[in-house]
Amino acid sequence: MEDKKKGGYSAASKTPRPRRPRVSGNSHGPHAGQPERIYDSNSPQRYSSEERPRRSYGDRPQRSYGEDRPQRSYGEDRPARRFSPKGGPRKPFRKDFRDDHDGIDRMIRRRPQVSDYQGDNAAPVEGTFQEEVRLNKFIANSGVCSRREADQMIQAGVVTVNGEVVTELGTKINVLHDEVRYDGQLLQGEEKVYIVMNKPRGYVTTASDPHADKTVMDLLKGCEYRVFPVGRLDKNTTGVLMLTNDGEMAERLTHPSYDKKKIYQVILDRPVSQEDYDKILSGITLGDGPIKADELEYIDQNDHAKMGIEIHSGKNRIVRRIFESLGYDVRALDRVYFAGLTKKGLKKGEWRYLSEGEANVLKMGAYL
Repeated sequence: MEDKKKGGYSAASKTPRPRRPRVSGNSHGPHAGQPERIYDSNSPQRYSSEERPRRSYGDRPQRSYGEDRPQRSYGEDRPARRFSPKGGPRKPFRKDFRDDHDGIDRMIRRRPQVSDYQGDNAAPVEGTFQEEVRLNKFIANSGVCSRREADQMIQAGVVTVNGEVVTELGTKINVLHDEVRYDGQLLQGEEKVYIVMNKPRGYVTTASDPHADKTVMDLLKGCEYRVFPVGRLDKNTTGVLMLTNDGEMAERLTHPSYDKKKIYQVILDRPVSQEDYDKILSGITLGDGPIKADELEYIDQNDHAKMGIEIHSGKNRIVRRIFESLGYDVRALDRVYFAGLTKKGLKKGEWRYLSEGEANVLKMGAYL
């Protein structure tokens, strides 16, 4: 007779399991069936309730609640706790700020900087005094405007030389003897000053605007000179801005033919795709013509919505328009480099005069 199989095994092939011997002891409760524990005279005995030693509380140090107790700090020295706005786990401190700066600094370091050549390394600019100069150059050197704008003023008939209106371009004057006036105001050659500012958000880049709430000129407290901004940054763009009363210098720094480089740090609403990355470098066409970036980099390898872009075009709002044409929303735009100038050491809204060495290098233009 064949053995009946259970669970794939023959019942006859199984080895019988030895039974545990029955022991006397507890017959009820969790320890039922377990053998009784036998204590001999050498085994440790438990204390009875009468013999158990009592715990002493007399020698225990008392907790201090008086003036000697150190107070918990709730002031400025206490680090602030960081909570998630949605009640989740605390977020770590952002390291991407440091990563951003490292990435954008790499782009800046590849470009010459005015501050690198100041001091003993910057030879003074040798120049010869010219008694006769063009009228537009004299106006520009007086800090009124650039040379190109001076030509427009001359043609408009608002400039007089020795009391007579001059409208012919290319007219020369004697800087020692001729009297030049613009709208009745006497123009004189002023001491040239050069200022670099870290422009904050919300300020309009203009010398005067009756419709603007705040202009960059409002930040120049303590400046005794009459200066004007070189180039423009729109109201919501931050970063390095130069101001001067040297119209000729302003012309050289802003005219496209001089090919002055500018580097911007851009934060977008979403990561830049590889396809759009290649388009910006190879060139795209906007309403006013073709444009391409000189350099483009992801400044944070973990977040491709943060870009560094180098460009030399002076077209209005050109960086914003490049990204907006590809469907991106520019959340923040910061100019970190302009013609050799950086905002190093300047907080938002702060400014400083360029040193004599820095100004000499700026005038040379060969390093930029």
